[in-house]
Amino acid sequence: MENHTPDALKNARRLRREMSLPEVLLWQQLKGKPSGLKFRKQHPFGNLVLDFFCAEKRIAIEIDGMAHDVGDRPQRDFARDRWLASQKIDVLRIPASEVLGDPVAAAEAILAYCANRPPPSAAVAAATSPSGGGFSGATV
Repeated sequence: MENHTPDALKNARRLRREMSLPEVLLWQQLKGKPSGLKFRKQHPFGNLVLDFFCAEKRIAIEIDGMAHDVGDRPQRDFARDRWLASQKIDVLRIPASEVLGDPVAAAEAILAYCANRPPPSAAVAAATSPSGGGFSGATV
């Protein structure tokens, strides 16, 4: 069983082509396994698409623009983060303005955060394998 829905995969493919400037700048720093860590961009998980994902550490990195501060978006982000936590995925949220201001420093902060996180158990790590795993079908 895959760990994402067909709609999430479709959205991820579209979002990879339409990445925002902060996402592009950060991806330039995170691709190529910096510090030996592999990051995926616009990674589908459940019915969500994560801006960036490090499966080895089970960390999602979300780049938050100003839209994340208005309307019901803060509550939606909170519910999303809570569901990801129930799936044993930590969420690291970074303001887009910080990435725009210094993408290298933002990437270094991400790598430092990842370095301080222990790897998950083998069973948990297998659940995020691109070839399948533990998607429970829950929605946010």
